[in-house]
Amino acid sequence: MAYTASKEMIGRLDEALSRFDRLTHEISQPDVVSDRNQFQKLSKERAALEELANMYLEYKTNLSNYNSARELLGDAEMREMAELEIAELEPKLVEQEKTLQIELLPKDPNDEKNVILEVRAGVGGDEAGLFAGELFRAYQKYAESLRWSVEVLSFSENSAGGVKEVIGLITGHGAFSRLKHESGAHRVQRVPKTEAQGRIHTSTVTVAVLPEAEEVDIDINPTDLKIDTMRSGGAGGQHVNKTESAVRITHIPSGEVVVCQEERSQIKNRAKAMKVLRTRLLEKAREDQQNAEASNRRAQVGGGFRNERIRTYNFPQGRLTDHRIGLTLYKVEEVMQGDLGDVVAALNNYYQTLALKGESAPGVMLGADDE
Repeated sequence: MAYTASKEMIGRLDEALSRFDRLTHEISQPDVVSDRNQFQKLSKERAALEELANMYLEYKTNLSNYNSARELLGDAEMREMAELEIAELEPKLVEQEKTLQIELLPKDPNDEKNVILEVRAGVGGDEAGLFAGELFRAYQKYAESLRWSVEVLSFSENSAGGVKEVIGLITGHGAFSRLKHESGAHRVQRVPKTEAQGRIHTSTVTVAVLPEAEEVDIDINPTDLKIDTMRSGGAGGQHVNKTESAVRITHIPSGEVVVCQEERSQIKNRAKAMKVLRTRLLEKAREDQQNAEASNRRAQVGGGFRNERIRTYNFPQGRLTDHRIGLTLYKVEEVMQGDLGDVVAALNNYYQTLALKGESAPGVMLGADDE
């Protein structure tokens, strides 16, 4: 059967292309160029449409060539060449249409934002803390492979050299869109270095991926804040003992507390703490709204179910299993070195496919080793 373009999709794409062309014209006008806010607003909207516009133009070219080739099928001299072109273009058009349909899905307004990544040790004692540190470093290496920057905002160490909690800011184009499905409980199964008898232990780590909140996203009343300073804990030599550079900010109405002590400057630590606080308060506001709209939904953090086991890292088998999508990869060591691309892509493809079908994501599917 010959390929036929979706009329509904073509109509929506024509509208998007027309809007892109209008924006291109508008941002070149003197009155817009002189108005900084208007120029930035229109430029941002144009940038968001640019990739879709270019993809659609390429699709239109291929579709035109395909239709022209089909018209030549009745010409005996041109038939063979036309069949070759059709065979080449048809699968390409099918794939392009699928990609364009995904691009036309309603965008998460947070997708282009930077990420506040919070990793905490769960159950499992010292082993949970050690894995929390390793998992954070895996995300750090993945981010660096994409040339994103990673800044540690807060770090709390346990007695065994592991992590109680580490909070980082990941800055990069589309960081939240790629990492938002990492939120949840991550389980590790392995023999701890301290285990003399070689027994496999099971521990958990919780991950929260939050879109970074900007000052314009949420208004914080300064009178609602209690700000304390203290001496930094951990390594730091004489500086730790003499300078009260650590900052603890308490948001009185919500009870949210943020501590930052990574910098030697109290001002810098305060700025980092406010960044984390704004993000947490914005996420809490989103959760409250979601719960009000659908009281039977569990509160979500960054798109993942915070208290559910979403993934298992089984080191004896070299296996990683994501229970939500039934994905199993035998490359756990590579993943822990930052090779998260296959996992991230599989999750994004899964949720995009659901969105195309108009379906919502089911609950977490437990693997056989969860029974």
